[in-house]
Amino acid sequence: MTSTPSPRRIGATDSKTRAQLLDAAELLLLEEGYAAVTSRRVAARAGLKPQLVHYYFRTMDDLFVEVFRRRADENLARAERALAAEGSLRMLWELNADPRGARFNIEFVALANHRKAIRTEIARYAERYRTAQLEAVTVALGDIGVTDDQLPPVVALLLMTGVTQVMALEEALGVTAGHETTRAFIARTITRANPTAAGS
Repeated sequence: MTSTPSPRRIGATDSKTRAQLLDAAELLLLEEGYAAVTSRRVAARAGLKPQLVHYYFRTMDDLFVEVFRRRADENLARAERALAAEGSLRMLWELNADPRGARFNIEFVALANHRKAIRTEIARYAERYRTAQLEAVTVALGDIGVTDDQLPPVVALLLMTGVTQVMALEEALGVTAGHETTRAFIARTITRANPTAAGS
């Protein structure tokens, strides 16, 4: 009679060491790109032994998923709080224009081309985030008298997210021509459309 091997032990999810590894992996990803995120580099950045990476995460995919999930959940909660306090077009633009968040997403989209688990997680989060923002865009456009025929809310949302993602990608390459002009134009347009929110 053969015995079934017990599953490999995994470190506690609320461990301080686990959080250090997640922090280190995220910093490497933002500073050097996802290819720099290896178990040795993550451990070195956290000041820990390499074997601890696989004690807390069975695979590197598990590590990447947890890095993404942690930041995505924080971003979604932050967006929901901000939109509950002020669901204006200005606030929606500011949420989407965060360059750090855009860079984070770009790296994970690139990684998702090679890792199915990452692709699934990004899609799940993107649907949640878009739903929350679409509701806010619909209300914000209605508040300033813009009808669905004039500008469908989903189109407005995709324009905002598209512009910010393109600028983040270009800035990662060192290309910034036209970015400040674009940001200034959008800020002026939002102020003209909704001066009350802009002055709040």
